[in-house]
Amino acid sequence: MLMSRRGSFRLVRSGRPMAEQGIVKGGHRPKLAPGVRLQFDDRRQAWFLLAPERLMEADGPAKDILSRCDGRRTVTEIVEELAQIYTADRAVIDADVRELLADLVGKRLLQL
Repeated sequence: MLMSRRGSFRLVRSGRPMAEQGIVKGGHRPKLAPGVRLQFDDRRQAWFLLAPERLMEADGPAKDILSRCDGRRTVTEIVEELAQIYTADRAVIDADVRELLADLVGKRLLQL
């Protein structure tokens, strides 16, 4: 899960192994898998990634990443857009974006 702290960008690791980052290339155009959507829950005041029999909260930068996974933008373009928003090293943002995307591809919630 990604979380935002005062405009910074950092990945909070859950302790379980993440999917290989090498599968996500800069030229890939990620999009949510069929049946998966990003939705705001008014009652909880939070963004969630909804999939059949799954619910994942998308905190801070995770929401910003997922909202850009529209099949039109490349991974490189997503990283560049986020680098303009967050005050973090571009390399850190790139690594975190690729790690999140790879994890979601491994869970079949995202397509490259």
